Amino acid sequence: MNILDLTWKPIFLKLLREHTGFDAAHDLEHLRRVVTNARRLTHEEGADWTIVMPAAWLHDCVIVPKSSPDRARASQLAAAQAVTWLADNNWPHGKLDEIAHAIEAHSFSAGITPCSLEARVLQDADRLDALGAVGLARTLMLGAEMKRDFYDVNDPFCHTRRADDSVYTLDHLYCKLLKLEETMQTESGRNEAKQRTVFLRQFLEQMEREVTAESNRG
Repeated sequence: MNILDLTWKPIFLKLLREHTGFDAAHDLEHLRRVVTNARRLTHEEGADWTIVMPAAWLHDCVIVPKSSPDRARASQLAAAQAVTWLADNNWPHGKLDEIAHAIEAHSFSAGITPCSLEARVLQDADRLDALGAVGLARTLMLGAEMKRDFYDVNDPFCHTRRADDSVYTLDHLYCKLLKLEETMQTESGRNEAKQRTVFLRQFLEQMEREVTAESNRG
């Protein structure tokens, strides 16, 4: 950990704890994991850590519920708040526009194309946390928090129907998570996403065996 991290991590944690209302899938541990992902991708891709680091810590500093009509604006609201906090706390490295863009472009629902290496790194770092074992756990936690059914008992694995994750938690894998690998912006991100997506497919295969076996027993 370098001097940038040592100096600013406590500041970011204090701001986030005091001002950000987290949900089950977007908490401080999510931020820590995204920072860890972002640090590795920054090193492997040669990105600028003075942009990626604050963007990674502050990318979810404004939480908008998934059910809110403003959900697609969450990353833009977070970017504006992050820039305000950085300016108020005398962030010494500038590049506020670049930091804001990285935060704005990280979101899946915002649909904003990342136009810098740093924005691509952050987007990949965040999406990696939606994949693999952690991503699956986050999906299940959020589905329970939103009181959605686990799966459609008539077609749990979307063989003959269109996935709808507004109703069924398991459908979120089909609506979003299994598609994330194709959206990765960096080579390092793609390599890691591929491995984590394999895990999700293996989970679905195992679950289908178990659910089918239970159904066959009547």
